[in-house]
Amino acid sequence: MTVSEAIKKAILAGVGAQEKIVNFIDELIKAGELSKSEGAALLKEWIAKAEQSTHDMDFKIKDAVTVALEKFNIPTHGDFEKMEKSIQALSMRIAKLEGDGGKGGA
Repeated sequence: MTVSEAIKKAILAGVGAQEKIVNFIDELIKAGELSKSEGAALLKEWIAKAEQSTHDMDFKIKDAVTVALEKFNIPTHGDFEKMEKSIQALSMRIAKLEGDGGKGGA
């Protein structure tokens, strides 16, 4: 199973879990176990926890990808940005030297 497939599976599981939670809360309200305001508060709390869990998972995935890239010694986006800045600085120096060389020699 690829990482992409695992992420899709986790998202679909989350959607299914969300539907079950909403249905469960609705049933508790219908049965008189929860008031509508308690049900809304419970759902809001569950959503906040789910969002935090998603954020944590996102951080863990990014961290794992970063570690994998480092192990394989693959340049990162930041590495390419640094190289681009260095190339631009060198190009400016070359242009300046070529410009000064032409003026100084005349």
